[in-house]
Amino acid sequence: MSDSTSGCTETRTAITEAEVEALVRGICFKTGPPRRVGVEVEWLVHELRTPRLPVTPERLEAAYAALRAVPLRSALTVEPGGQLELSSPPAASLTECVDTVSADLDAVRAVLAKDGLGLVGLGQDPWHPPRRFLREPRYDAMETCLDRTGPAGRAMMCTSASVQVCLDAGQEEPGPLGLGRRWWLAHQLGAVLVAAFANSPLAGSEPTGWLSSRQLLWMEIGADRAGAPAPDTDPRTAWTRHVLDAPVMCVRRESGPWDVPDGLSFREWTRARAPRPPTREDLDYHVTTLFPPVRPRGHLELRMIDAQPGDDGWIVPLAVTTALFDDPAAAETAYRIMKPLAERGGGLPAPHNPLWTEAARRGLRDPELHEAAVACFAVALEALPRLGAGTEVTDAVAAYRDRYVVPGRCPADDLLDHLRGTDARAPGKDIRT
Repeated sequence: MSDSTSGCTETRTAITEAEVEALVRGICFKTGPPRRVGVEVEWLVHELRTPRLPVTPERLEAAYAALRAVPLRSALTVEPGGQLELSSPPAASLTECVDTVSADLDAVRAVLAKDGLGLVGLGQDPWHPPRRFLREPRYDAMETCLDRTGPAGRAMMCTSASVQVCLDAGQEEPGPLGLGRRWWLAHQLGAVLVAAFANSPLAGSEPTGWLSSRQLLWMEIGADRAGAPAPDTDPRTAWTRHVLDAPVMCVRRESGPWDVPDGLSFREWTRARAPRPPTREDLDYHVTTLFPPVRPRGHLELRMIDAQPGDDGWIVPLAVTTALFDDPAAAETAYRIMKPLAERGGGLPAPHNPLWTEAARRGLRDPELHEAAVACFAVALEALPRLGAGTEVTDAVAAYRDRYVVPGRCPADDLLDHLRGTDARAPGKDIRT
């Protein structure tokens, strides 16, 4: 969501359908032995003393102006509703990634606290309706486009937050670390990650009936914009076809509102060459307007995990996911764990298949998802020391497993318990933690 690009490309060279196919196949999957990891953490910004009060746009703007003067290693961007995102640089290890983002978050929190503001890890704002903070041509066009399928688009833009784990695409050769296997595993294991880390059961201060209402938003937006290609096809072929057949969100202009065509695919645009011929820059921009659960950007960006509670809650999904993909033994075991569950998806693309729906609605209350999550956490805990993870990370993963995974719970259950007055946590805990 933070792939903001502005401007028009009318004077650039037009691109053909064949050139699109070659470019997408070449730029979206950079293969080789997995060596790097990254994370993008999104946060809702709230009043420290009274988190249910909306923060005025003026206060947000002042706070973000102050943050822009803070030296950070991570890229800091603002989402359409004012959510804050930190995107780590590619790290050579899980430990390096955790250390970098933790230090940057400490600096960000210190600046926000001076203005009475803080960060809260929730997959969807439980209190406030969607409200645009950024007024830019990209988001004006996005709002117009997504409004055609209902209110889910505005809610996604303005009230949602996530933990996005970025991993290398993998090797060309088949095997546990091969591109084909990692692509398949990301789309199958993604359902377990949705279930284990669901943290968005409320909207308008009321239960939605879903443990991950954020995931529900993506499903309601529709498969052409927020869906994945078929999971059992060659990744390059599947993604190239998806990019070409996906509808164009907007045709940019140098000035004035951008065009928002209705039902024009990028493939059709290359053939019709109207309202103007598309360019390489238009292709690059088009890819940023697609929001599948796994987005190839040279690396693989796993986008299905809700933002997590607590200052360091984001570390657990980052660590578990990295372990299950980058340790060869863990990756092979995770593949075997997910093989039987994959049949429940019915061969349908994520997230619009029965397994992902059940994960978002019921989380680990589903017996098979629960069994798979328990097994995956055990495998991850065995693998993390082999990846050089320290005791702070492994202890955090073990504590999460014991608190949530083994009992078949997720952070969303804490929020529902708090709402119903059945919260068994220590006195003084509130929805922000």
